[in-house]
Amino acid sequence: MEKTIQIKDVDYQNARLDKFLVAYLKEEYDFSRVYLQKLIKDGCVLINNSPQSANYRLVKGDVIIINLPPLVVGTIQGEDLPLKIIYEDKDLLVIDKPNNMVVHPSLGNWSGTVVNALINQVDDLSGIGGVERPGIVHRLDKQTTGLLIVAKNDITHQKLTTMFKNHEIEKEYIALVWGVIEEDEALIDAPIGRSSSDRKKMSVTATNSKSAKTWFKVLERFAHATEVLIKIESGRTHQIRVHFNYINHPVINDPMYGKLKEKSTSYGQYLHAYKLTFLHPIIGKKMEFISSLPQEFNDKIEELKSEA
Repeated sequence: MEKTIQIKDVDYQNARLDKFLVAYLKEEYDFSRVYLQKLIKDGCVLINNSPQSANYRLVKGDVIIINLPPLVVGTIQGEDLPLKIIYEDKDLLVIDKPNNMVVHPSLGNWSGTVVNALINQVDDLSGIGGVERPGIVHRLDKQTTGLLIVAKNDITHQKLTTMFKNHEIEKEYIALVWGVIEEDEALIDAPIGRSSSDRKKMSVTATNSKSAKTWFKVLERFAHATEVLIKIESGRTHQIRVHFNYINHPVINDPMYGKLKEKSTSYGQYLHAYKLTFLHPIIGKKMEFISSLPQEFNDKIEELKSEA
């Protein structure tokens, strides 16, 4: 089935078409520049309903339509990957996602994902997300660990999607952030949209943005950092990472929004999806799940405690 992506109401700042698309689609699709150039050459990318070359310079007001070719059924294979399922019934399951695992495949990245592991372990998954996203209702960043709900049929998928939209699923996170936060708890209420200076990033901005609210409570203060419990009232891309960077307390080891001088590690940001609370979409029973912090996370806490 062909999929269409529409991009509009963006100030492109005279960006070159292929370079803009690489950056803009990086988080969700991670397409290579070569692949996007092929789509442009094949006429799959339209600017104001007309094909253009890869070096076309975008201007404010341009509407981009991308017609992605259909995926080949069977391209995505089940793989024997470590994936911890902590709950499963006939309608849904809850997994504890490990670090450095992408949630779903995309063009150029077909293996090693949560979906590959699910296909290997689970017989029934909802089909609403298409071939590349069976069962996937929401996502976590590659280096964010913790709890993820997966739908096993389309009815459950639709109900969960509505529940997320209506903020009926409570998600709690634990993070380690740089700096000592003085407030015991606070609400960060700042709109998030794509950064105008770096299309790979999101930022707090009044332009082409959506409302975003992040509540946090301090769990422990260290000499140069703080452990926080976080609840989000919205689900914007990179919301927690963007908001804590905005208040000058970036998540430790965040490769995109962290300290500029910080040495990146293979573990990535210390952000863990710790708790999920919701009413089961089919039977109405209250469900609550908690995921223990990864060992690397606990090791980092001990390291922070030891610093004078």
